[in-house]
Amino acid sequence: MDKVPMTAGAYEAIMAEIKTMKSVERPRIVKAIAEAREHGDLSENAEYHAAKEQQGLNEARIAEFEDSMSRAEVIDVSKLSGDTIKFGATVKLVDEDTDDETTYQIVGEFEADVKQGKISITSPIARALISKTIGDSVEVNTPGGGKSYEVLDVSFI
Repeated sequence: MDKVPMTAGAYEAIMAEIKTMKSVERPRIVKAIAEAREHGDLSENAEYHAAKEQQGLNEARIAEFEDSMSRAEVIDVSKLSGDTIKFGATVKLVDEDTDDETTYQIVGEFEADVKQGKISITSPIARALISKTIGDSVEVNTPGGGKSYEVLDVSFI
């Protein structure tokens, strides 16, 4: 089984989400199914089928999260240091073609959000950055074509 790296904050957020799905969503969906059953013929009951679909999606998501949590490797980013890029690093880059500066933090898949500057450890740019240091040049194959970045700074916040 592969370990799933994540920050402590992501671990806590996902555990809270699981608790909500089990204690709030599951009972709400069961109630909706019961109410839909009371309307009669289930073969033509759109409310019943919609509630059953919601139930399936909720249960699948719970199972997916619980599987990931059982394989979680929680990494406390505040205890990391150094000049080498690794999981949890906040990296400042400059695009060598446009001189645009960008800052990313390398995080787990569940907490990745490019709009917040958090990229997944499995993304092409993160994979290219791992083990690099300040001043290194990085070539990244993206869906939009090849990009070239220079590493300006590495920190662990």
